[in-house]
Amino acid sequence: MTESYHVKLEGFEGPLDLLLHLINRYEIDIYDIPVSTITEQYMNYVHAMQELELNVASEYLVMAATLLAIKSQMLLPSLPGNEVDVVEEEEDPRDDLINRLIEYKRYKEAAEEFKKKELEANRIYTRPQMDLTLFGEEQELMEGEASIYDMIAAMGHLLKRSRDVKPADTTIKRDEVSIRTRMDDILQQIDQSNKGHGLHFSQLFVERSKPHTVVTFIAILELMKSKEVRCVQQNHFDELIVYKMEETS
Repeated sequence: MTESYHVKLEGFEGPLDLLLHLINRYEIDIYDIPVSTITEQYMNYVHAMQELELNVASEYLVMAATLLAIKSQMLLPSLPGNEVDVVEEEEDPRDDLINRLIEYKRYKEAAEEFKKKELEANRIYTRPQMDLTLFGEEQELMEGEASIYDMIAAMGHLLKRSRDVKPADTTIKRDEVSIRTRMDDILQQIDQSNKGHGLHFSQLFVERSKPHTVVTFIAILELMKSKEVRCVQQNHFDELIVYKMEETS
């Protein structure tokens, strides 16, 4: 029995952060959220995280239940015309969620602004020349760099394609690969392919068995954490490209 691998990432800032990511990605008006669409996309991410055996926090599942409840409320039929005059206009079931998202967005933007000011202030004082990246002071995403949510979306598409394709044979084989070994394999693949200029995300998942897929995904996350690779997406919905850090500096 394969033991689940649990990982906690700083990129996961909570369900509101994921909802904001979806709103920005699909260019949705935050004041007029299409609940059916946003619920479907949100559930796709949650299912992908569960299938990858990531430790999904309970707050993500609570938000999923909230979205489904709002969706159900909005599907209820409207009151007949003669009752509308008697009953006060009902509140939009999305109002509470929209207010929470707006408030979260303001705090998030304020936190990012304070972080920028802190970095600027740190550069005012003279100090011996050093590589600041070693101390994690340069942590903002570069233009086009993929977020953790972009990676989960890419994995969701790969897993869906794997389910849609029938296996060539039904022979069961046990092929356990350690995360460290897969990390080394990925670095070697990038070196050997395309003159070391990066690999498409899907090219790292040629073998589509679930254990291999999960180990590969975790290996990529570990390589990103150790700043050995980074994932880039130039435009929305483009395929991710995995680069070695020293090749993109």
